[in-house]
Amino acid sequence: MTEELERTTRINYLYDFYHSLLTEKQRAYVELYYLEDYTFSEIAETLDVTRQAVYDNLKRTKDLLEDYETNLELYHDFMKRQQYYQQIKEYAQDGKVSKINDVINELETLEEE
Repeated sequence: MTEELERTTRINYLYDFYHSLLTEKQRAYVELYYLEDYTFSEIAETLDVTRQAVYDNLKRTKDLLEDYETNLELYHDFMKRQQYYQQIKEYAQDGKVSKINDVINELETLEEE
């Protein structure tokens, strides 16, 4: 995955987790840019603002989403769970039942935090 695609994917996940904490205006900018793949010019035209306003708003909103993640770590925990699920699948295919139990214990610990 390219670096730009990784950043976009991360923002999409952060948006999924934290969109309810954003204003309607912030959600509109993120949805148009990251979900609908609008350009700055298209967003500016749609929302009747300047391209600079689009850039500034997206930057502030992206920074805000990262701040939410720093404090709440919902995306981090989600990614950890995905790793654990992948491990369970691999151990199940290899017949390593005791390893599956270890991963389940790690998942339960994560849920208690």
